[in-house]
Amino acid sequence: MINGLRTVTYPVPDLEKAKAWYTEVFGVAPYFDQPFYVGFAVGGFELGLLPNGQPGTTGSCTYWGVDDIRAEVARIVALGATIQGDVTDVGDNILTAELNDPFGNVLGLIDNPHFKLADVR
Repeated sequence: MINGLRTVTYPVPDLEKAKAWYTEVFGVAPYFDQPFYVGFAVGGFELGLLPNGQPGTTGSCTYWGVDDIRAEVARIVALGATIQGDVTDVGDNILTAELNDPFGNVLGLIDNPHFKLADVR
């Protein structure tokens, strides 16, 4: 049985720089910090950073939920991300955006008024 999303991992070429950047983006320090893996608890889910990995911007994309997507895009771009896919209404007032982190991964954002974490608890 699939229990839902738990962890997303991003490979990064420089673990220390990525750890500092994602600490700033998510506003939380890692709860697990080892040379082989850094884990952040973010809204009930985990972002894991893998050292010496090969980042990529093709293939699957994980979307992190936000409440004000335009504000979050602006804030994260100011921290060094670039826009891969601008804010788009994908239907029924659901907004998505894709950013490239400074390490070569895609950071997806979603503002979905129909799906809130409180609804699934």
